[in-house]
Amino acid sequence: MVEIKTDTALQAMREAGRVVAQALAAVREAAAVGVSLRELDECARTVLAEAGARSPFLGYRPAFAPTPFPAVICASVNDAVVHGIPDGYRLRDGDLVSIDCGAELDGWTGDAAVSFTVGTPRPADLELIQATQRALDAGIAAATAGNRIGDISHAVGTVARSAGFGQLSDFGGHGIGRRMHEDPHIPNTGRPGRGLHLRPGLALAIEPMLLAGGLDDYRTDPDGWTLRTADGSRAAHIEHTIAVTEEGPRILTLL
Repeated sequence: MVEIKTDTALQAMREAGRVVAQALAAVREAAAVGVSLRELDECARTVLAEAGARSPFLGYRPAFAPTPFPAVICASVNDAVVHGIPDGYRLRDGDLVSIDCGAELDGWTGDAAVSFTVGTPRPADLELIQATQRALDAGIAAATAGNRIGDISHAVGTVARSAGFGQLSDFGGHGIGRRMHEDPHIPNTGRPGRGLHLRPGLALAIEPMLLAGGLDDYRTDPDGWTLRTADGSRAAHIEHTIAVTEEGPRILTLL
């Protein structure tokens, strides 16, 4: 069921989104050569705890997962697209890192992700990240009252395909509110003018995931969580929680 949020609910989601933005900013600042993914997770835990928020990631177990997720961030490096489990891996010069984080505050949820490089960046990685950001921007711009879910999907997919990048066909954005994952599902590719009508009060997480190799294929690690590009190419993932309003889309996961 799709829930239309009140202005009061959207303001509460804005506060949860602010905590997400603070956690992502702290993690990005802490990310440096030699720092472990587990240390980045501890950094995010500290931000959430100081804000009085809980993690919707920790202990989350969707139908595809063999075990509950053990961390408060997803930390995906290089060819890992999404859902990477923070472990003892220490960041190396030139790594491409995607961090996904959520926060639940006073019963409302925010969800966002960033991609960045550590140390000396590869030009191709910067191009991939920039294209992912453009895809997100296009998806957000399409999230206007009167449009449809397919308009968001088409906007995201058009940017990705025109830049020559692949996408995860089975994963995409989602509704969000009292729970991290709510209806509707938002594919990252699709036909305009199709799907649910967008109404003011609808809260959505839009999250393009671009694969540098141009293929849509991926494989799952033995941990049952981490998704990697099938060809070993690098990937980027950027996400914001937004609200559809009468005045246009409003990003809820900014500082």
